[in-house]
Amino acid sequence: MTDSLNRRDLLKQAVATGAGLAAAAALTPLPATAESIDAAAFPAAEPPRPAMAKSMKGVPFARHEVVRFGIVGTGLRGRSVLSELLAIEGVRIVAVADVVPDKMARAVKQCTDAGQAAPATYSGERGFEQLVARDDIDFVYTATPWEWHVPVLLAALRAGKHCGAECPVGTTLKELWDLVDASERHQRHCMQLENCNYGYNEMMVNRLVHDGVLGEVQHGAAAYIHDLRTILFEDRDEGLWRRAWHTRMNGNLYPTHGLGPVAWYMDIHKGDRMTTLVSMSTEERGLSLHREATVPDRADPKWRERYVTGDLNTSLIRTEKGRMIHLQHDVSSPRPYSRLNYVAGTKGVFEDYPPRIYVEGKGPSHRWAGIDEWKKSHEHPLWTRVGELARKKGGHGGMDFIMAYRLVETMREGQVPDIDVYDSAAWSAPMPLSQMSVAKGSAPMRFPDFTRGNWKA
Repeated sequence: MTDSLNRRDLLKQAVATGAGLAAAAALTPLPATAESIDAAAFPAAEPPRPAMAKSMKGVPFARHEVVRFGIVGTGLRGRSVLSELLAIEGVRIVAVADVVPDKMARAVKQCTDAGQAAPATYSGERGFEQLVARDDIDFVYTATPWEWHVPVLLAALRAGKHCGAECPVGTTLKELWDLVDASERHQRHCMQLENCNYGYNEMMVNRLVHDGVLGEVQHGAAAYIHDLRTILFEDRDEGLWRRAWHTRMNGNLYPTHGLGPVAWYMDIHKGDRMTTLVSMSTEERGLSLHREATVPDRADPKWRERYVTGDLNTSLIRTEKGRMIHLQHDVSSPRPYSRLNYVAGTKGVFEDYPPRIYVEGKGPSHRWAGIDEWKKSHEHPLWTRVGELARKKGGHGGMDFIMAYRLVETMREGQVPDIDVYDSAAWSAPMPLSQMSVAKGSAPMRFPDFTRGNWKA
């Protein structure tokens, strides 16, 4: 934690003194964040459940007439989700926290422009601890840099608050177990707010799968392929911290966008679970070549960085039932955006980017077909009900709004959340597991069973 605190102090200094210092300070190298490779020989070992802790699987929220939120992190992503929450009935923004006053002020203005009272504000390195201690907050949402997700979530759980984070929810197996144990000990939900699970195609395909259209599911493919080179090298926003992760670990830095939907297709933790991961990476070239092309001043602090994350990481995951998931990560190459979003069964296959489907016995043999006909029969009811509003109010084609709407709906109606702490931990686990596998020459790594056996239910 000391290294993280020093980094954040430097980041606050950088805000005041300019973009050049921001890049130098925010990207001060930190130790590798995954567990020691040698100490990870048995990553599937389950720590004993804490005393007085109980499973959170299938536990509903208490009903909330109004859902009261505290927001930690009011940068680009935090303000985006804030915008969606403000467009949903039955939501009140009680408090916000950030280390950058200007960003927090913009978030306050969003609230007052939407007709709400100005939320309380908390600044400083650990202002979030004061926020979570309030007795008028039901859910704490964090959109901080990745290394701060777990400190905020643990503080919220200890304070008796439900909570959620951007992805990944945690970056090491120890962090993920800490979240599982804290959620069970305090009997509060802790979740990955994974917007891609709520995409139009993903929700439609989930219905196709569970209606048996594709037969028995055997194979899925998931990815985060997104050319982020320009964003990573900016002297603001994510450029102040996200590029640093490429100096720390070689593996899949961002697994959940693609993996979350495929896990839903395969009923992971509802009768199946991920058991083994094998991973390999290409060499690193993309960020180094981009730096050569765009950073002419060799005195720029960026030239002191050594990038270690391979441009393309590919992992294969096996499940208890013998299914296979192909998982990829590439943010350093000139490639069109894709999450792959592929699922194949004994009767047919769906593949996204572009979306297409093949179902045996329907349409010409051995030829892809469009999905428009399937939209008529399998559009998800959430998209039918609020899709028009989602497309107007929500980012990423409306999926962000659907995600926020569904969270509020489950809390207002006292339902079980769609995503729980076990899902969240498992979807983030390929980040450390892929690093371990790559470092050991693509050796198989066993997935922890974060449910402690409850996946069978």
